[in-house]
Amino acid sequence: METQLRARIRDGDDDAFAELFDRYARSVYNHAYRLTGDWSTAEDVVSLTFLEAWRLRGRVDAEGGSVRPWLLGIATNVVRNTRRAAGRHATAMGRLPPASPVSDFADEVASRVDDAELLAAVRLALDTLRRGEREVLALCVWSGFDYAAAAEALGVPRGTVRSRLSRARRKLAKAAGKVTANGEPPGRPRQVRDGRTTAAQPIQEGNR
Repeated sequence: METQLRARIRDGDDDAFAELFDRYARSVYNHAYRLTGDWSTAEDVVSLTFLEAWRLRGRVDAEGGSVRPWLLGIATNVVRNTRRAAGRHATAMGRLPPASPVSDFADEVASRVDDAELLAAVRLALDTLRRGEREVLALCVWSGFDYAAAAEALGVPRGTVRSRLSRARRKLAKAAGKVTANGEPPGRPRQVRDGRTTAAQPIQEGNR
């Protein structure tokens, strides 16, 4: 079935891409959110990923298993490009004169988040990871990829995946210990949009 889907993608079959989106959009969104920590950016990454997949459709191998590693590999590159663009934008904005202070509605939203301190602690722990370590963690731990699939998605050797994952786990374990020592048990971050918990938390995605 996956071989047929690969062939249809290579041929630019519209129905094949609709099937690809229906099957993997949630996986792409979860992966993007895990790398960015922002629901709005993750939604943009989903759109850009499938546009890029259409552009790169001719590079899909005709033979092989699930196209999910290929798709999440594209999503990872989209996140990298998005971050570079955001960095350039931040640099440009930094050259502008400071604006007059205005009230920020985010304060009101944050006040309704029960676990705001825990969320901040978990995000701080993830921020201790290098980009490659976070990407491997997102693929192997949250998306359930084995070393081979993660290596395929990232275009790196399996040994690199293994070593990055090991370093990521050590760093997170150390950071989690600090959180616990401060009286805040480590937990899963929740995402809030308009004062409501969204479905952005990782879910069982399968490995089709």
